[in-house]
Amino acid sequence: MAFKKIVIKSRETRGQRLVRQLQGFAENRPLTVLGVVLGVGMLTGFGANGAIGMANKSGLEAQVAHQQAELAKVQRESQAQVNALAARLGELQAQATRLNALGERLTQMGKLQDGEFDFNEPVGVGGGDEPAQDMPITDFKDDLGQLEQQFSASGQQLNVLASLMFDHQLEQNSVPSRMPIRNTYITSGFGGRADPFNGGAANHKGIDFHASVGDPVMAVADGVVSYAGVRGGYGNVVEVDHGNGYVTRYAHNSRLTVKVGDLVRAGEQVAKAGSTGRSTGAHVHFEVWKDGRVMNPRKFLGDSNTPVGRRGRA
Repeated sequence: MAFKKIVIKSRETRGQRLVRQLQGFAENRPLTVLGVVLGVGMLTGFGANGAIGMANKSGLEAQVAHQQAELAKVQRESQAQVNALAARLGELQAQATRLNALGERLTQMGKLQDGEFDFNEPVGVGGGDEPAQDMPITDFKDDLGQLEQQFSASGQQLNVLASLMFDHQLEQNSVPSRMPIRNTYITSGFGGRADPFNGGAANHKGIDFHASVGDPVMAVADGVVSYAGVRGGYGNVVEVDHGNGYVTRYAHNSRLTVKVGDLVRAGEQVAKAGSTGRSTGAHVHFEVWKDGRVMNPRKFLGDSNTPVGRRGRA
């Protein structure tokens, strides 16, 4: 009886078969398998480390971006503070310029000596040996605020002083205090004298100044022309009302250069010298009246040392 060879097929799976083959391969080549296993492990580790590295990189980039945004914000805020401080500094510079201009005007009004107050030169300052330190922005703002207050107070005080000096100057300008003609001398004084025409006693109401025909006759103070024309023995006359009860009279002129109602300033020409009216020759007859009473002009003259010459003019 013949036996047939019966082959029973294994039902192992493909995966089981692959494992079995690897086991056989490992038995024959153990070192090769170990290398493969290590290689697979290293690849797996490198992949994990790469993922972690990418995550860390993204985190650092986000942190840097956040820091850059914060820095930009701080820069914008700092620039805004600088702009605000620059604006305040500009206002202080404008105030300083106004104070300097006001100070120079007061110096001129006060007739202070040249160089006594020079507002274009910086003042001298000093300090100790301590090294300079950084000033906090809050302290700097406080100092600017105090400086603004000082400028404001100084400006108010100078304005008041300027107003008082201006009023005083106006008052001075309205009081006869100058000569009616330049480079001259007195030829006949105020008060009793011998009449130049008949030799009898006479009362001279003004002062006579030597002059040539055509010499400029000038107002001795600010005022308004109250009379301009012929007045008896005075000939061609100009009278100026200075306010505060003062009136000045300029007589014997060859020609008048102003008319009633004109505003004249001290030193401004009102006539040209001559010898009209009751006069023996060219001269300027000058009178000062206060509240309707004639005054001695001598005490109002700017130059009390005006020389006295010969008498005899009218």
